[in-house]
Amino acid sequence: MLDTRIHFTLSFAEPQTHYVEVEMDITDFAETTLDIGMPVWTPGSYLIREYERHIELVEAFSGEDRIACIKISKNTWRVHNPPRHTKIRYRVYGFEISVRTNIIDEDHAFLSPAATFMHIKNHVDLSCTVQVIRPEKWHHISTGLPKATNDGQTFYAETFDILYDSPIEIGNQDIWYFEASGVQHEFAMVGGGNYSKQQLTSDITKIVEAETALWGENPNTNYVFITHNYQTGGGGLEHLNSTVLGASRNAYQIPNAYKNFLCLVAHEYFHLWNVKRLRPKELGPFNYDAENYTTGLWIMEGFTSYYDNLVIRRCGFFSIGEYLDMLANDFNQVYNRPGYRIQSAALASFDAWIKHYRPDENSANSSISYYNKGAMLAVALDLYILAETHGKKRLDDVLRAAYHAFYKKENSGFEEKAFQALAEAIAGVNLSTIFDAAHSTEELDYNSYFNRAGYELIDLNSDKQELSLGIKTANQDGRVLIKNVERDSGAWNAGLNVDDELIAINGNRLDTAGKELEFILQNGQIDEIVDILISRDGLIRTIHAPLRRSTKQQWSIREKPDATPTEKRIGEIWLSV
Repeated sequence: MLDTRIHFTLSFAEPQTHYVEVEMDITDFAETTLDIGMPVWTPGSYLIREYERHIELVEAFSGEDRIACIKISKNTWRVHNPPRHTKIRYRVYGFEISVRTNIIDEDHAFLSPAATFMHIKNHVDLSCTVQVIRPEKWHHISTGLPKATNDGQTFYAETFDILYDSPIEIGNQDIWYFEASGVQHEFAMVGGGNYSKQQLTSDITKIVEAETALWGENPNTNYVFITHNYQTGGGGLEHLNSTVLGASRNAYQIPNAYKNFLCLVAHEYFHLWNVKRLRPKELGPFNYDAENYTTGLWIMEGFTSYYDNLVIRRCGFFSIGEYLDMLANDFNQVYNRPGYRIQSAALASFDAWIKHYRPDENSANSSISYYNKGAMLAVALDLYILAETHGKKRLDDVLRAAYHAFYKKENSGFEEKAFQALAEAIAGVNLSTIFDAAHSTEELDYNSYFNRAGYELIDLNSDKQELSLGIKTANQDGRVLIKNVERDSGAWNAGLNVDDELIAINGNRLDTAGKELEFILQNGQIDEIVDILISRDGLIRTIHAPLRRSTKQQWSIREKPDATPTEKRIGEIWLSV
């Protein structure tokens, strides 16, 4: 056993009840007050999740004698004058399917470490070991933590930051190994599926090699993919030398769905560098008790969102047309949310804790995604640098230099101004217009960047005269209910509300499919007033709302007909395989 002051033992007496029993042994803690706490969030997922709400029966022992353990805050327990050997016992409930929460059942246990392990307050720099006592019918343990003993059931974490960045899968997952870019990779498949190990190994090897080439090195010696397959699944969460992915178990043989899964793999693997090592100063060391605010998620998540699809293109999985459609979708996602006039990419980053993970009926009117907007800013930077340097430099070079300067050389996070200065030094041009746009709701002229690569961004709906009330509806128990009202639309100005029930329009009763509304929109006139009979909180009233031209945009990226040879060459470099 390694010499450590903290040792955890995990056991599953009745996994079908969704509990893990945790024992935390603390030896030679010299202070007179021992405060232990549970994180309230997990790095990479910027929401206070209150993991402590799933903890039960926290007890402290000296030997087998129970000693006082008092809860002093929502996620902190205190032991006064702890003995030389203090044992803390507690249970954690886990039955939420996601990449950031615990799920424990009779078949397996996935443990998100921030939702499982307590730490000694103000001492996350301590090391620890973790022993997993598996139920007899579970045969495998998958984690990025190194083994501490030969039995393969005890693991070592140099610090609690590393522990909290190392999820654990325990069960009968389908495991195979492959080497790529000099790194041993483990793939752990949970939940079955129609996947091909050979195909996944071949395709993911290409992704690993492409991203390692982009960054110049792979900092890991081993890496673990934990993939949970469900009837419908998705999402991912990056970690230091592992990732957790969600997938649909029967989607691997559906070409578009499989390519989307490869994009997810590329996204989370890219975070191995961008976020886990190259990061804003605010994202480490972490405060596990509160929000860790940063305006830099448009770089961390936005740039990664730009590169996930681009890497898939470089690997040859996307045609040029398929890639451009994926990129155009970022513009559609942003420009079809009125919130792009309200919230900048930097503010969206800062407010992730209160907005991104807590969408409501007004979110589209008041916010954007730093993923999509960051990808838009990334392509502007990439194309501008390519054009200004005649194809000799691009955003790849900026990221590689930033990784070496801030992580390899200084081993610290960056200030955004320092990141911009480094980018300008690498590119040899002023990039303030694009970086300033991240902090503004004033939009860039994106065609000024696409045109220089021989492409143009066009709105296919720009000449259409489709009408709209500015509402989205849903059928609920045979009733047509409003679920969203678009900012500054006819419905918005007339006072239609979310959860209003639409009963009739212009005296015609609506059926559950809303055909009468569709007829009005197809045959009405701009600024025509329609009479809408609604039920609001059980009261009947009529709302008079004007029809307006639909604001829905449909962006597409295509070759510019009059592109010059120089522009075409830049475009070829941009999208080269």
